[in-house]
Amino acid sequence: MTPKTGFDNEKYLQEQTEAILERVNRFNNKLYLEFGGKLLFDYHAARVLPGFDPNVKMRLLQKIRDKIDVILCIYAGDIERKKVRADFGITYDSDAMKTIDDFKEWGIEVTAVVITRYANQPSAKAFKNKLERRGIRVYTHKLTKGYPTDIDTIVSNEGYGENEPIPTKHPIVVVTGPGPGSGKLATCLCHLYHEYKNGNQAGYAKFETFPIWNLPLKHKVNVAYEAATVDLKDVNCIDHHHLEAYNEKTVNYNRDIEAFPLLKRIIEKITGKESFYKSPTDMGVNRARFGIVDDEVVQEAAHQEIVRRYFRCACEYAMGLVDREILERSELIMRNIGATVEDRAVVLPARQAALKAQESGKGNEGIFCGAAIELRDGTIITGENSPFMHAASSLVINATKHLTDLPKKMHLLPQNITDSIQFLKKEVMNGKMISLDLEETLIALSISGISNPAAQMAVEHLKQLRGCEVHITHIPTTGDEAGLRKLRVNLTSDPDFSSKSLFIN
Repeated sequence: MTPKTGFDNEKYLQEQTEAILERVNRFNNKLYLEFGGKLLFDYHAARVLPGFDPNVKMRLLQKIRDKIDVILCIYAGDIERKKVRADFGITYDSDAMKTIDDFKEWGIEVTAVVITRYANQPSAKAFKNKLERRGIRVYTHKLTKGYPTDIDTIVSNEGYGENEPIPTKHPIVVVTGPGPGSGKLATCLCHLYHEYKNGNQAGYAKFETFPIWNLPLKHKVNVAYEAATVDLKDVNCIDHHHLEAYNEKTVNYNRDIEAFPLLKRIIEKITGKESFYKSPTDMGVNRARFGIVDDEVVQEAAHQEIVRRYFRCACEYAMGLVDREILERSELIMRNIGATVEDRAVVLPARQAALKAQESGKGNEGIFCGAAIELRDGTIITGENSPFMHAASSLVINATKHLTDLPKKMHLLPQNITDSIQFLKKEVMNGKMISLDLEETLIALSISGISNPAAQMAVEHLKQLRGCEVHITHIPTTGDEAGLRKLRVNLTSDPDFSSKSLFIN
């Protein structure tokens, strides 16, 4: 069964490209374009807008690559704190290096990296050295003096003028970063200051995806944005600046709306004339609404994403990463659209699998874990943990057996291979848990495929799990999470731990 599509990439590409080129023409052929959200691998957009290509923004940039420079911003504090990008499980500095590599694969060179709010932090300094020794141009920008109240100091040689501008040669300067707070806006305004100082009347705009300004405030796609940014306390609002200027209701989020008066004053101070924007909605270049071709499909997809975001928040709370207030807000967002965790089709089957493991006594160390996956045709497959393998491992083995029409009782992993892995884990590496996690299981399965055609068939069908919904009754271990991420499933879990031990080696 082909998944339902609610979004037309080609229509969006055409609309968004035309809007960007129109904007650059408005500003004397020099535009600093800040990218809000993820430029590459935007899986949130792909989940709430079925049919959306996670890399459609890169396809757009590739179309106009002869017109762009790229500046990559990263906040020094995020490097120091080792902030992690959740969808890849890698730190922001690693993500920055991955982004540079990804751009190269698309035929686009990153012009320079800017470490923002730099104050000689040791980790940030080491990151700078690492990049420079690999031939990457790196600039450091200090915290802007006078920000946010002293406009005269901000827009002066002591403020934006203190930071060295990055030479660019193309009409569009794409300014991106690994996440919110990377310093993209400050970098754009700093360069705008230097452009005007040199007599160049450049402009600024923001490439946006969410919230979608011309969808209703309570549209589930916009509510899903609130759910995704619950830790930032973002709230969607009617843009009152736009309403007053144009008598038109549009949607934006609180931080942009609150910051707009200050931003407007800074731009007017830089340019010496009235701001070219009357509202934060004006600043955005966002044609996502015009790519939506089936509203019912995207509303249901956004409904499911809101439930997924609640599960993620509940797990982050259990791990001590967010406060109770954030969890309660996430739950409130879910309740406000009339959603429950059971709306996710894989939740109850996973919990029933855990009960089955408990009844049969097949758990591991007194923990009984269940997992469920919804395949593309709607079939639900379950798995449960045992002393032999984790629930995620059992789930994937069972799912591939179903996809290849293999008997449920057929063994795909030879005893000698699993015994060898368990011996390595227990006797050589002194591990306490010897049951196979998903990464180990996938390696064992691929090795088995050398001599077992059935195992090879199972490996070949793993791609069919991509994009499927998965739920586990316990927070996945590192090996399970990494394996499920590489299979590209949409994973949630209950906020319970998979071991009674506080530390797992």
